Formats: sequence, C-alpha cells, structure tokens
Amino acid sequence: MRLGFGLYRHMLDEDNLAFARQAGVSDIVAHVVDYFSEGPTVPAASSTGLGWGFTDRCDKPWMLDEIAGIQKRVESAGLRLHAIENLDPAHWHDVLLDGPRRDEQVGAVQDCIRILGELGIEWLGYNFSLAGVWGHVRGPRARGGADSLAFSLDEMPEQTAIPAGQVWNMTYDLDSRGEFVPRTSAAELWDRHQRFLADVLPVAERAGVKLCAHPDDPPVPELRGTGRFLTSPAAMTQLLDTFDSDSNCLDFCQGTVSEMPDSDVYALIDSFARRGRIGYVHFRNVHGRIPAYTEAFVDDGYVDMFRALRAYRDAGYDGVLIPDHTPHMTCGAGWHAGMAFALGYMRAALRAVEED
Repeated sequence: MRLGFGLYRHMLDEDNLAFARQAGVSDIVAHVVDYFSEGPTVPAASSTGLGWGFTDRCDKPWMLDEIAGIQKRVESAGLRLHAIENLDPAHWHDVLLDGPRRDEQVGAVQDCIRILGELGIEWLGYNFSLAGVWGHVRGPRARGGADSLAFSLDEMPEQTAIPAGQVWNMTYDLDSRGEFVPRTSAAELWDRHQRFLADVLPVAERAGVKLCAHPDDPPVPELRGTGRFLTSPAAMTQLLDTFDSDSNCLDFCQGTVSEMPDSDVYALIDSFARRGRIGYVHFRNVHGRIPAYTEAFVDDGYVDMFRALRAYRDAGYDGVLIPDHTPHMTCGAGWHAGMAFALGYMRAALRAVEED
C-alpha cells in the first residue's frame, strides 16, 4: 500500500508538492475542478460554511495539454499522479440533471476518459449527486478544540431547494435566477447513473481507466429535495454488481462508509478489496454515525485504523490511501498541520502493518 495526498487545483504548486514529498507521500490525487474560482459569487445555502458554495467558471472540457501539464508538474516533484478526482459540474451538469445537453456532455466525459487513458492515469473519481456535500457545521469539535466538521439531522439548517444553474453547491450558470432544481427521487438519480455508466464504461475499459464512485456524504437518502442513492453498504454492492466490470470501482471513502448506519467497515473493506474494486481510499475517522457524527483526527474516532489497514492488507489491496477531511490544528497553518499529523500517523501505521 502507498501513501497518497489529495490536492485541490489551486494547491497544485511547487510548495504543496514539496510538502507532500517531505511527508513521505508517493502519489497525488488531484482535483482538477476549480472549486475556488475567484469569479462572481452567487449566494447559496452553503455560504455559511455548510458546503462548497463557490462559483465555477470553467466551462471547457479538459484538454490533453492541460492534464499532461499537471502530470508533469507532479512528476517533477518526484511524485506520481495516481488519480483525478471529481468531474467539473460545468462539464456534466445535464448528465446529473437529465437535461437537454445530456448526450453532448456524456461525449465530453468520454473524451476526458480517453485523455486519462492516453496519459496512463488509471483512476477517475466522481460523485453522482445533485446536492453534493452539504449540511455540515464547522467549529472546535475535534480533540483539543481543533476545527472540524460535524453533521446532525436534528441540528442541520433548513434544507432549502437547490437554485437552478447549480449542482454540487457550485454554480455553472450565472443567468439562472428565481427557479430551482426539480425534486428528484433516489430512483430517478439511480436510473440516470445507470445510463451514464452504460455510456462511459465501454470507453473506460478500452482506455484502461477505472471509474471510482464516491459514496454520498452525508449518507442520507434525501438532501435539499433530491434523492441520494449511494448511502448504504447494500447500495455500493448493488452498484458494483449491476455493472460487473473492472472499470466500475469505488473511491472508498472510509469516513463516509463509517458514517453509514449499521455498516461494518472492516467487512466492507474485505469484500470490495478482494473484488479488486477499490480505486483508492479516503482514510479518515469519525465519532458517531447518521443521524449525527463528527469528523475526527485519524487516531481519535471509533474506527480502529490499524484493524482497517490489516483488512486492506489481508484482502490484497495494494493501492493508495490519502488523508481526508482532517481537522485543522491551532496554528498559523492549521490545514497543513492537520494533514502533516495524519500523514505521519499513516506512514508509521502502514509500515507497522506491513511488517507485522
């Protein structure tokens, strides 16, 4: 198993890549989505810190030179570009919404997959959701008062409808005003997802690319009037069984899986890893499950992380694990300090588990 690190597009610079290398990282998972665009902002329910809530200005599909440039930058730092995580809502919003540009945008996603295949980038993470990550509150909730996220069905804000022109808390159309995304059931979203996979999996198989679905975070069946289908162990199993292809995989977010009611995270690791269907792992810990949980330091949640690592090892998983949603520590560089703590813990734990 290898130690990886996830970086957002605006963080794929010399300093952050050096930080990763210094921490013992070998692989990078890169977010090419422009979450933090500096363009005109649009008021959203997530502006209180409950989701992304940023405006996205990038409406052009990925180009070969663009992704190759990112790959070269990563490799120049002595690292490997393991995966690209998340498609840009501007590129595939009508795939999610079943809108008029759906077929055109499926073609754009197919082109993105071909680009990754040409560059030898094997993994593409994605999240088939309309509401995205929403409803969390931030505060001094982790060990020692570290800044972290928490979710509670009883304490969450009012679930306002999603404005038209927005998915995943990101605005792709600044001209959509006064209307809202129609109510969408989990069954409708599941059907859209199955059509999507039917269209793109053959392309991924030919390109040698694996598509890695991220479970819904928070794992609740409905959010902001839209259904969510990847919220339980049974749903993840159904996803893999419906299209029994080596290119149909999971971005196994251990934190989100641990938040699911009644999930046995160790058994799920064993099951999915033995099938060879885990593309990479978001290695994080939590206190509690739905209906309420708090994101914790990697060594401080209810999951035994050494037991989890042994489950990966024993099931034959030899891929990448990255820290995820790490609490911010109290210092001048809280995010980096939290990540450094997580990376150090993970590096030592991986060595211990591999040697025992």
